[in-house]
Amino acid sequence: MSKNIVVTGASSGFGAMTARALADAGHRVYAGMRNTSSRNAAAVAELADYAKSRSVDVRALELDVTQQESVDSAIKEVLAEAGEIDVIVHNAGHMVLGPAEAFTPEQLMEVYDVNVLSTQRVNRAVLPHLRARGDGLLVWVGSSSTRGGTPPYLAPYFAAKAAEDSLAVSYAAELARFGIDTTIVVPGSFTTGTNHFAHAGHPADADIAAAYDAQYAGLMDQVAQRLAALAPSTADPTEVARQIARVVDLPKGSRPFRVHIDPADDGSERVNELGDRIREEFYERIGLTDLLAARLS
Repeated sequence: MSKNIVVTGASSGFGAMTARALADAGHRVYAGMRNTSSRNAAAVAELADYAKSRSVDVRALELDVTQQESVDSAIKEVLAEAGEIDVIVHNAGHMVLGPAEAFTPEQLMEVYDVNVLSTQRVNRAVLPHLRARGDGLLVWVGSSSTRGGTPPYLAPYFAAKAAEDSLAVSYAAELARFGIDTTIVVPGSFTTGTNHFAHAGHPADADIAAAYDAQYAGLMDQVAQRLAALAPSTADPTEVARQIARVVDLPKGSRPFRVHIDPADDGSERVNELGDRIREEFYERIGLTDLLAARLS
């Protein structure tokens, strides 16, 4: 059945790929992005061309996940137009590169804002609707860095994605009795095709960064190059979008809690498998196993 879906951070990267894959699967997709009439005007035009050429229903939605007013307005717009929302894809995110000490606290707050607090803004806007329906799906686009091997110079981003993962795990149990499904999608280090590295931010404290460069000269370039070397030549970031579309089309009650897409195999899948099994065993011990899956009725 066709679903109404909102994808955050859909101007480029995984978000843009996911919006298109879901539209190709027959869904009505709202591709959330900010500055639709200015900085992202080209992305809006490309999306409109895609919709027309493929005869699919995907449209840009003005949505700045760092502003509650913008989030509230976007969700109201979708509900007014579509009548209901079935799926939220929490994809918006931002990467930064550099030694952790060289980032100001304000920069860390900005990284947390985009990667973590954004999901809370969207949830608070849309969950009253989903809870009233007793149905829905939250897809959280996380990162293998939360449990796998973590190279240096990505600390603020890794910390934020770990916080997002923890939030998603807690939400999963708290929404289960409302009939709302949760899937955490875990991409690995795709160094091409996503703009993550190209659009990455850098530390504000140039003096601290220079001090680290004296001992770690060229490390940022080495990280990107060596991550790229780990991935097989067949690594395709659009597989993340395909997996999200697959999860959306699965019946409630059969969707996986996690889906890993990690061609470089940094170890996160093995660690998450253990962590998620311990979570299930703990819920069994405290007699709350019904919180491990969305209520069907």
